[in-house]
Amino acid sequence: MTTRAPAVEARHLIKTYPGDVTALNGMDVTVEPGTVFGLLGPNGAGKSTTVKILTTLARPDSGTATVAGHDVLRHPDRVRRAIGVVAQNSGADPVATGRENLRLQGRLYGLKGGALDRRVDELLERFTLADAARRPVKGYSGGMRRRLDVALGLVHRPEVLFLDEPTTGLDPEARTAMWDEIGRLAGDEGLTILLTTHYLEEADRLAERIAIVDRGRVVVTGTPDSLKGELRGDAVHLELRAPLGEAGRSLLSGALTALPGVHEVLMDGRRISARADDGAAAMPALLAALERAGVGVAAATVARPSLDDVYLRYAGRRYAEAEAEAAALAADTLTLAGGAR
Repeated sequence: MTTRAPAVEARHLIKTYPGDVTALNGMDVTVEPGTVFGLLGPNGAGKSTTVKILTTLARPDSGTATVAGHDVLRHPDRVRRAIGVVAQNSGADPVATGRENLRLQGRLYGLKGGALDRRVDELLERFTLADAARRPVKGYSGGMRRRLDVALGLVHRPEVLFLDEPTTGLDPEARTAMWDEIGRLAGDEGLTILLTTHYLEEADRLAERIAIVDRGRVVVTGTPDSLKGELRGDAVHLELRAPLGEAGRSLLSGALTALPGVHEVLMDGRRISARADDGAAAMPALLAALERAGVGVAAATVARPSLDDVYLRYAGRRYAEAEAEAAALAADTLTLAGGAR
């Protein structure tokens, strides 16, 4: 039996930027051929840096990577011929028409004549852009521009398609339409797709396998269902009326963990999260323990495990907290850059 080589493989990637900013801290990624693989993590986690290295737009400080069987450092030209890239920012010429953009992209990859015309027409129809094909791209809606970006990445029939935050900035309707199209691409085009996203729902819906990325490294890899299934029972979340002090956290942690069927108690400020064999059955005991300790509860929820709970388990913090931390870091970086001018 012949084992197919991974379509994408990265090992121990390290990348730092000026100012001792560590973007990647030992990134490992393996993507099997013909699958949709998601890199899920907050902004600033290292997803886009990983894609830049895999698409030959950046070099790692150390580590190795291959795409479609080609080493990204030794044979970058071969990698570029084998991939399509849809970056976060649109690569289309806003003054040119949709058709002109596609024809130019095709010619850059050596397509010409009837083969080029047929491929352009096929993509315009597929991405419902035929009626707008002769209009300048600057007049397209956000959803239309994003569909054109994906079409541009597919002109030359790549083996691997990289989608970097493919639905950022789209309204909910356009985002859902893009999800539907991405879901069809792998099967219809025989593609391997690696997408990056900071949307939990997007990763859960689109990716056959995901790698959760935090602070420049992969903390866990698996199918969305298997990762959620590893978290036994229910997710219990309690919002407190006031934050807990260090002494209160220490006392409550032991008391709550001792309750039957309650596991993995995590406390952070006004929030308590726990796993419970049966969330509905455990909730009265949890609330009673908090009442005995004089801790007021503002809200309590029980739910099946989500990717947010998976992130909490493996990264040690809630996803929203990681997003807020990344936003604060980005703001600080801009402030420092402004002061340096």
